[in-house]
Amino acid sequence: MVLLHSLCALVAAVGVAPALAADVTAKPVKQVAVIGAGAAGASTAYHLHKFAEEAGIAVNVTIFEKSSRIGGRTLTVNAHDNPLSPVELGASIFVKVNHILWNATDDFNLVRINPGLDEKGVMGIWDGDKFVYTQDSESWGWWSLAKLFWKYGTAPYYVNNLVQQTIATFLKLYEAPYFPFRSLTTRAFELDLVKVTGVTGAQFLAANKLDGPFAHDIVQAASRVNYMSNLAYIHGLGAMVSMAPEGAKSVLGGNWRIFTSMVEASKAYLNLNTTVASIAREETKGENGEVISKYIIKTSDASSAAAGDTTVQQPVAFDDVVIATPWQFSDIKEEGTVIEHPIEPVPYAKLHVTLFSSPFRFSPQFFNLDPASPVPNAVLTTLAEGDEAKPGAAGAGKAGFFSVSQVKKVINPKTSQEEYVYKIFSPEAVTSDFLSSLLGVKVPETFVRPSEETPQSASRDHLINAEGDDEFEMIDPISWYHPTVFHPYPQKLPRVTFQDPILGRGLYYTSGIESFISTMETSALMGKNVARLIADDYLDISNTEESARVSSGHGSEQVVLGGKQAETTDEL
Repeated sequence: MVLLHSLCALVAAVGVAPALAADVTAKPVKQVAVIGAGAAGASTAYHLHKFAEEAGIAVNVTIFEKSSRIGGRTLTVNAHDNPLSPVELGASIFVKVNHILWNATDDFNLVRINPGLDEKGVMGIWDGDKFVYTQDSESWGWWSLAKLFWKYGTAPYYVNNLVQQTIATFLKLYEAPYFPFRSLTTRAFELDLVKVTGVTGAQFLAANKLDGPFAHDIVQAASRVNYMSNLAYIHGLGAMVSMAPEGAKSVLGGNWRIFTSMVEASKAYLNLNTTVASIAREETKGENGEVISKYIIKTSDASSAAAGDTTVQQPVAFDDVVIATPWQFSDIKEEGTVIEHPIEPVPYAKLHVTLFSSPFRFSPQFFNLDPASPVPNAVLTTLAEGDEAKPGAAGAGKAGFFSVSQVKKVINPKTSQEEYVYKIFSPEAVTSDFLSSLLGVKVPETFVRPSEETPQSASRDHLINAEGDDEFEMIDPISWYHPTVFHPYPQKLPRVTFQDPILGRGLYYTSGIESFISTMETSALMGKNVARLIADDYLDISNTEESARVSSGHGSEQVVLGGKQAETTDEL
């Protein structure tokens, strides 16, 4: 797929002289603030630097990130604190049609790896009573499996066609005339994607006569593990995207490295551990009576708090501000009327992600299997027969969770023995009783509710017969434990309108795309889109100023700048 041509190509096409770059450098440097260093913020900074450099526009980018790291919800933790054993908490994979992420791994020489298990295994879909489908790891791709067709007939084929058609339509957002976009709602209507977002996944599949067992078992399992939603409570686009992980990859060392590389390449001023407290707009009159609008940002950090001050005003006034984090979680105060187009609050899912290491495998009894039966090492879930589809946490149904999986093998540094690292996606915090049933061993409560008196690693009360004789060895059922709570994505209920990226003059917002679809790639796409809008606006300003200068008799060599002006953003 050919992505949007660079602004350099556009400048050449309309006949702008190369001398523009030299002339523009004499103009004031544009100051842009990006709030948030996740996928959207990193992409904004990276692409704005590229677009500005190609167009000869002088831009300084300043990033404010409240945490101590880059990557946002893209996060890895090290099992047993070993940096050689990183585990993705979320945003685990991307695919080749994710052009921004895929190209970035090439541009930054990052190593793509196949995510998944360190050993051969079985993937199963469990409904809380029984496994409705299993497949060995040698053929986990959804669409080349004889077993799928044997059980579900032609439904897998036609669902795959529907997924590919939907994704192909979505990918038009990357190219002119649909890129860049000032209104996501307008683009959704133009591309007829509202037919997919305006109905539930269940309704969309039913309209295409694909609402049978394959939808219930396979598509719903995918929508649950990806978006914590049953098909009756996720829009059709979310359901289709959930089924498009074929050829999945991740970055060696963690996907956050993509966004760290973007920030480094952007040459932005990075402020970690810095919370934006407020945004205000300041308007002054220029020499010719024009209104000059700037943004004033106040921040707080550890040093200012230690000095007794709650906020510090940034020394630079910003021409543009990009809010690259969900507004409702930002705690940013709007001073005066800054946001001209209000941000709609949307309900976000609350997902518990639990990582732990154990020498024990899943218990067959937990899954109602015979004691000697092998258990899948990656388990997705769907609704059981008679289970009512519900939204939110109640939607887990009889299974009680969305997925449990073995993600890798590690060496326990205390015992030097090989163990398994597991990941659980659940609507509620896991309990020691749940883990005891899952592993078939007694897991003390202290492992899921650590306290200062009883460290996680101190509890060793499970006895097993290590050699089959009378000598018993005390072994930790869980040797490493890491629970996290995320608000990873909005609940994707059907809708046909979406938050647009422009909030006001020089004020932009990226998280509106998350109700449309929420992935690392789409956040990066909105960041690139906003960067393109800012660069285009600067170019228009530069061209307008230059045209006025030429008409007044100055700089005759640049007369071509007054030639063709783009009538709409889409032309750029």
